[in-house]
Amino acid sequence: MKILVGAKRVIDPDARIKLLPGGSGVDTESVEYKVNPFCENAIEEALCLAQAHSGEVTVLSIGPEDVTQTIRSGLAMGADRGIRVEYTDDLLDSDLTARIMAAVVAKETPDLVLLGKQAIDGDNNQVGQLLAQYMGSAQACFASEVKVEGEDLVVTREVDGGLETIALQRPAVITADLRLNEPRYASLPGIMKAKRKPIDVMSLDDLGITDTALKVEVVALAEPTAKEAGVMVDSVDALLDKLTNEAKVL
Repeated sequence: MKILVGAKRVIDPDARIKLLPGGSGVDTESVEYKVNPFCENAIEEALCLAQAHSGEVTVLSIGPEDVTQTIRSGLAMGADRGIRVEYTDDLLDSDLTARIMAAVVAKETPDLVLLGKQAIDGDNNQVGQLLAQYMGSAQACFASEVKVEGEDLVVTREVDGGLETIALQRPAVITADLRLNEPRYASLPGIMKAKRKPIDVMSLDDLGITDTALKVEVVALAEPTAKEAGVMVDSVDALLDKLTNEAKVL
């Protein structure tokens, strides 16, 4: 089984983020990056499936040279090789990301593409669905269990009403939820081996992508409004008055 798994770098959620003047973006000089947590679940599942079914795992990420470290994190966990598509993070949206990944899929022809269900920075939850559409393949989002039964992939996914189990034909796209597994820690030997594992670098020209127009553009960022202190009232009537006329929730 040949598995392609996505790994996106995101700003450490525990870092204190500062905005650039005018809200034009995030000041990245003072923050650290890490692998998107949902992508770690996807990598772990890819490794488990590959071990059980004699597979190969390739970690894919899109971005500048710094993204190589994100790929190395997946290689240190046990993946076999990496692919980095050279591009600028700020010039990506969900649709362009999916089109770039679809072009890589066309070159690599994997049996399965595993992604995190969403990235914790944008929280869009769109790339997996868009990628499946561009590939023309089956998809299962929010996976909490993945099994291989013959030529099918049997996926239990978390939905609003509970759990749903579906069978997919290969190639397919599956997006990982946090409850899918517990990602392993990279061992010291794994980290050392990762330094010697190959990472192929591709450009958009290599992939035949000429249309880089964005469908979604971030205009500005702003700090959330500071929470105001509570107000004590001396009667129920005063409370109702404030809820009605000031908060306008009644």
